[in-house]
Amino acid sequence: MKQIEMSATKLDDSEIEAALRVLRSGAFRQGKECEAFEIEFAEKVGAKYAVASSNGSAALHLAYMAFLKPGDEVLVPSFAFIASAAMISMTQAKPVLCDIDPKTFLIDLNDAEQRITHRTRAIAPVHLFGNACNTEDVSNFADKHHLKIVWDAAQAHGTMHKAQDIGGFPDFVCYSFYPSKNTFVGEGGMTCTPHAELHEKMKYLRSHGETRKDYHTMLGMDYRMTDIEAAIGREQLRHLDRMLEIRRKNAHHLEIGIAAIPGIRSQHVTPNSLHAWRQYCVYVDADKFGCDRDTLAEHLKERGIASSIHYPRGIHSQPVFEQLYGRTSLPNTEQISRGILALPVHHELHEDDVYRIIEAVEECYDHSPYFSSARMSRLELMPQPEFSQGIQRSV
Repeated sequence: MKQIEMSATKLDDSEIEAALRVLRSGAFRQGKECEAFEIEFAEKVGAKYAVASSNGSAALHLAYMAFLKPGDEVLVPSFAFIASAAMISMTQAKPVLCDIDPKTFLIDLNDAEQRITHRTRAIAPVHLFGNACNTEDVSNFADKHHLKIVWDAAQAHGTMHKAQDIGGFPDFVCYSFYPSKNTFVGEGGMTCTPHAELHEKMKYLRSHGETRKDYHTMLGMDYRMTDIEAAIGREQLRHLDRMLEIRRKNAHHLEIGIAAIPGIRSQHVTPNSLHAWRQYCVYVDADKFGCDRDTLAEHLKERGIASSIHYPRGIHSQPVFEQLYGRTSLPNTEQISRGILALPVHHELHEDDVYRIIEAVEECYDHSPYFSSARMSRLELMPQPEFSQGIQRSV
């Protein structure tokens, strides 16, 4: 039986040749390839400037270091990867962890508003799994409370909202190129901004605060990307639209199948947006589905289908954050964490693979005490949804 993996990280010949070109040159460190990658990435996502870095956490840290001061506070959703909040703490500022909307899995602005203090300087919404935050609502929220915005787009390469790529919004948009992402170079990150002054500052912070050769005007880090990674990234930018098209098609078929099974639902897509589907995550309601998330994951494993849990606990429940900031309760985050499960959706899946995933989920339900006699037969392909004119674009 063919194993269906969670992600596909095989480089194609053009990407391998790009890396070999740099390896043959002997110029491995940050250089011309990184500069070209920054320019091309910014153009692709509609940003004015982009700063390449060593990983997605570094991309966030550079943004936070560019403006935060010790004691400042940043509103950030608890249902996210720990780096979204940890990099705030690393600047000696405080992440104020907020609850999420249980349908979209994105930051709940009503909850966030209740947590604003005189120290609040920014909000850091996460485009989780590639699902766009409502950029207009977040921007209005930030304007109302005089906050900067650090958009965490680590999982959102190619995500769009209201016909605009999410990479072009102020004040910062931070990406990751970790192997499981839609654009993957091994490690690497990118921070986009429309602000020339912040762009320059992040470039210095990335390289030990060096504003000219052997002249350091601020404390910084070694967060440089290598030209090897940048060369791979440049090639992958040319393939991103094709990979996104396949992911969206796979997610569309998963949506059809999952919707027909009681007790399991997928992430609600933000209206007027194009989801990038870095992960296709479902919430398993054990009472209605007949078994819990972990039982379903084990059933899928027995059928040769990988799955993963993103995330088994909110950041507020991580021991280090409980030690730093005390215990708190975020009911929606805790509920979703107990039932969340990611299913394969990547660009190397074939239609038969998608059918196998749906059938395995359905089979698990059928074997539960809540078995429905109305078992689905083979799914029929449905046409892709039509998006508003101008939503999809190529650069």
